[in-house]
Amino acid sequence: MTGSVRREGTRDRTPARRRLREGYLAAAVPVIACLAVLCGLTAWTATGAAGTPPRVVVDDGRVLLPAAGAEDTSAFFRITNLGGADDELVAVTSPAADRAVPVRDRSGTGSGDGATETPGPVRVPAGGAVDMTPLGKGAMVKVRVKAGQRWQAGQVVPFVLHFRHGKPVGTIAIAIRPGS
Repeated sequence: MTGSVRREGTRDRTPARRRLREGYLAAAVPVIACLAVLCGLTAWTATGAAGTPPRVVVDDGRVLLPAAGAEDTSAFFRITNLGGADDELVAVTSPAADRAVPVRDRSGTGSGDGATETPGPVRVPAGGAVDMTPLGKGAMVKVRVKAGQRWQAGQVVPFVLHFRHGKPVGTIAIAIRPGS
């Protein structure tokens, strides 16, 4: 009888041990997966690739002198995004202008004929730049000069560029004659 008791006890322990081992394995798989993902995210963040906000720098500002008798003109800037996330130029202000609006050229021709230009945000890609030029395609800032003001070639005109995610950036543009 003692032999049969031992067999029954052994049989009862084997399924319990197997269930316990299977339970540990079932719990270990998600724990190991979480640890692997956590290690990967830690490495990604440590290298500086994760979630860096947009960091915008504006330079090389130029504004065209308005034609005789005209109030409207265009301004151009080089906008560089040193951050890891895209941003958008959504508004432009200037104490020397009644109105300043970012404009995109939908056709990509840079013709400036007005038919292809759309007021609205200008995308500034992460790690990239937007070069606004009178002859190039892409973007510009349409400016209406304040009534009674006349700009001279070489005059410094202050602007503030407002971005969707980043802080406003103050800059200057030098007034130039068209074609120079």
